[in-house]
Amino acid sequence: MTAWPADARVATMSNAQASPAGRQDRVERRYVLGSHPIDVGKAAPGLHIVATPIGNLGDISLRALATLAGADLIACEDTRVTRKLLDRYAIATPLTPYHDHNAATARPKLLRRLAEGAAIALVSDAGTPLVSDPGFKLVRAAQEAGHMVTALPGPSALLAALAVAGLPTDQFFFGGFLPAKQAVRRTRIAELARIPSTLVLFETGPRIAATLADLAAGLGRREAALCRELTKIHEEIRHGDLETLAQSCAASEVRGEIVLVIAPPQAPAQPSADDADALLRQALARVSVKDAVGEVAQATGLPRRDLYQRALALVDEQNQETNNGAPR
Repeated sequence: MTAWPADARVATMSNAQASPAGRQDRVERRYVLGSHPIDVGKAAPGLHIVATPIGNLGDISLRALATLAGADLIACEDTRVTRKLLDRYAIATPLTPYHDHNAATARPKLLRRLAEGAAIALVSDAGTPLVSDPGFKLVRAAQEAGHMVTALPGPSALLAALAVAGLPTDQFFFGGFLPAKQAVRRTRIAELARIPSTLVLFETGPRIAATLADLAAGLGRREAALCRELTKIHEEIRHGDLETLAQSCAASEVRGEIVLVIAPPQAPAQPSADDADALLRQALARVSVKDAVGEVAQATGLPRRDLYQRALALVDEQNQETNNGAPR
């Protein structure tokens, strides 16, 4: 048995108190950092959304440790996974499973505990909860019931991959996991192709080669970064266009959890003034000025105001040529 310092034992015992539901509060509310036990108070009542490491257990924040140690209950995807984190920091808070398969029955029980004044921490197996993980319905139900919902920011595979990919980050679209079936996956990729932003996708080792092949076929030779096992011992970042990455993954077995970061589509080259005039002349031969401007604006992306002024000038030029060539 660990011999805690006397002042730590006193502080721990002072945390014991009865909950609104008559439950005796847990005695041990502490975590251990290095060899130093750190006592914490009871976390505030409500639902605490706690980001946990995506691989390296050292990436946990001090605030997250205090909340996990001070909570009455931790709702997690897989108790075996979360237990590894708690054991690392000697946290004794009880665990309860909350995942897609049991959410319908587990959610009412968690809401009852919240109504009794409990502090519940919600964690995923790795990273920030609700990002391709369960929890959305619990958060919404807790808010609708008037309970405090607090987010503790921290590790996220999505943001870590964006940071190391070397691709534009001013605008990005998170697409989660693509569908497993190829036909549905290709339809989804066709939808993503129209998004003018960097794309971020999650994928697994066994499916990555087929996914990259479909991405290369649907998006072309876009630059991309394959970020595998981020923050873990075998972390790997591969750079290249989608086709090259697809060939690389097809040639060797790829394992682990993967984040794909894909560059946005290249902006089409702006048509020259001569090109715009040619398109306007062709359209004016068939339709009105208003409709011609609309057609060319849609085809080129050029401002309607500029095209309208140019169309009027072209009509005047055509009228002058007609008048000059008329018999007197």
